[in-house]
Amino acid sequence: MLKKLWVLLSLVLVTTMLVGCGGGGAGGKLKVGMVTDMGGVDDKSFNATSWKGVQRAIDELGIDGSYLESKQQTDYATNLAQYVNQEADLIITVGFLLADDTADFASRYPDTNFAIVDFGSLGDNVRGLTFSTDEAGFLAGYAAAAATKTGKVATFGGINIPTVAIFMVGYEYGVNYYNQQHGTNVEVLGWETAANDGVFVGNFESTDDGRRVAETFMNEGADVIMPVAGPVGLGTAQAVKERGNAWVIGVDTDWTVSAAEYKDVILTSVLKNMDVAVFDTIKAVQADDFAGFNGENYVGTLANDGVGIAPIASGAVPAGISDELEQIKADIIAGKINTGWAEYSASLE
Repeated sequence: MLKKLWVLLSLVLVTTMLVGCGGGGAGGKLKVGMVTDMGGVDDKSFNATSWKGVQRAIDELGIDGSYLESKQQTDYATNLAQYVNQEADLIITVGFLLADDTADFASRYPDTNFAIVDFGSLGDNVRGLTFSTDEAGFLAGYAAAAATKTGKVATFGGINIPTVAIFMVGYEYGVNYYNQQHGTNVEVLGWETAANDGVFVGNFESTDDGRRVAETFMNEGADVIMPVAGPVGLGTAQAVKERGNAWVIGVDTDWTVSAAEYKDVILTSVLKNMDVAVFDTIKAVQADDFAGFNGENYVGTLANDGVGIAPIASGAVPAGISDELEQIKADIIAGKINTGWAEYSASLE
């Protein structure tokens, strides 16, 4: 009798141990920590979209997910250290500005998995999550040129960094392509690819700056504006809504959803599906056959639906533009149309 009881207890113990080993982390749950860039997790932009991917993993994969907000750049290292100390299985950093700290921690903790949104891989244990937003920006620029009544459209950025400029380069090239196809002369205010120069407010938080720049552009005649500056752009949308005779192009997410109070003045949005990239990365780490990132990069493109544009506002562009945009999308995927980014990025090296 005692022998049978001991066998039974042994089987229960083994079963318990096997269940506890699955997925990593405490209690068998994969532990994922996300470090935001400045602007916070509720920025209705790339922080919020990235966090949406973690939330999906919490719901669908049963992971243990959390975030730490960075109010200033000095918070990056502090937040990373906290997750390392908590023995997170995967640490996700959001944004170009976190690259240096991510690289530093990844090199010091080679047994920890890292992923960075909007930057290429920084080591064997880092997965880069990058997006060809020049492709979607090109489509948005074409749509802007089709929608303008004044012959002037505009764009501006938060800070002149590649992950911001990539939108603006594609946008300008899209406008220029429309001019070539339709014999027009639509002008782009706020950015000039050839000069690597444009309008930047120096931050990603101040809606007052977004309002100020928008008012300046509208006073100069622009009636379509694409702000590439996170929450700053909401100030632009407010100014456009008050003026009532212009359009805003959203970035990162569909602003008719994330900033629905401005849906009546949103022409379209350049979509960067960071939530999909983040979710796929978490799922890969959780898999039983995960053997490390090996320095790989995820690249979101028009071809794999990693980027795109939201539906264009009804009646905003002439008939036939939607069909033209579909053809342009196909031509970009096929490599027949140059978005300008390859040459621009090469010029920075």
